[in-house]
Amino acid sequence: MFIIIGIMLTGMLVGYLLRNKRLLWIKIITLLIWTLLFLLGIDVGGNEAIIKGLHTLGLEAIIITLAAVTGSVLCAWGLWYLLYIRNRRKETEA
Repeated sequence: MFIIIGIMLTGMLVGYLLRNKRLLWIKIITLLIWTLLFLLGIDVGGNEAIIKGLHTLGLEAIIITLAAVTGSVLCAWGLWYLLYIRNRRKETEA
């Protein structure tokens, strides 16, 4: 677990250090992520325990997904409101 967190933090640090650079290899990373997701799907599809319990996992997955999407949309809207709408009102008042 600590290895995974360490790798993630290292990636965040590298991303922070390279934030002003134009990265042309982002498309390659996107392709690799798609490949990893495809391989994960193959692994899940080959696991009999997951496939047999899919009908019970499905409802929980839908609820969790809807909650996550709703929370993300609300937070994104709130951030957009704070950064753009509020600042636009301040500029027009000044």
